[in-house]
Amino acid sequence: MTTLAQAQDTTTGIPSAKLGMWLFLASEVMFFTGLIGAYIVLRAGMSSWPHLGEELSIPAAAINTFLLLTSSMTMAMGVAAVHRADVKKLRLFLALTILLGSAFLGVKGWEYSVKFAHGHFPGTAIFWDCYFMLTGFHGLHVLGGVIANLWILRLTLGQDFSERRGHLVEISGLYWHFVDLVWIFLFPLLYLI
Repeated sequence: MTTLAQAQDTTTGIPSAKLGMWLFLASEVMFFTGLIGAYIVLRAGMSSWPHLGEELSIPAAAINTFLLLTSSMTMAMGVAAVHRADVKKLRLFLALTILLGSAFLGVKGWEYSVKFAHGHFPGTAIFWDCYFMLTGFHGLHVLGGVIANLWILRLTLGQDFSERRGHLVEISGLYWHFVDLVWIFLFPLLYLI
């Protein structure tokens, strides 16, 4: 039986699962840096670019920013709850994080449906290719985080969650905060600048 304290006791001083998540996130940083860099180069090389305030819904993006920032807070509160071995609060904060992440995906889905209704699809223009690529990959990452948190929430129904699997909340929290951080870059880049 591995406890949260024993999970911290490794030769590197970093639990293997946490180190694995940091390495994975390093690769994700490179992935999104490449996508964002390609967007910047394409945008700088174009003689004309759509006026973003007319093409994209800044209020919808602002709502999504609020949803993800709030979900980062609830995820951090969930991590704090697991450290206090308060499984009841952990369940609440995981459920709120899942709800907020799902709401983000719902707003993004609504945005996509509006774009599709106006005839804007991937392949319509370079701008739309970039928009759908960046927000689509980000949305898939949010979906992955929601699924991971749902899985952890299900695990909390077990009697020994804090003792045996509490470290999973920290690992999921690292991923969730990364996904939120990516949006902090995408929001101004796509919607405001």
